[in-house]
Amino acid sequence: MKFFGIGVLGKDVELKTTQSQIPFCSFNIACTRKFKDASGEKATDWFTCTAWRKTAEIIAQYFAKGDK
Repeated sequence: MKFFGIGVLGKDVELKTTQSQIPFCSFNIACTRKFKDASGEKATDWFTCTAWRKTAEIIAQYFAKGDK
């Protein structure tokens, strides 16, 4: 599945490998809604993502906690 959105990384990305040496990483992206709920607060949605192979290596190399 592809996801297109703007959010902030919740923590540093950790690159791991499978037993067959395929790199992967899992990370969380926080997206704050533009509107407020009934209590007057903005809600934040968290998305868990997984990247594989070269994409995972690039994400782990160039992105850190708090990056958009």
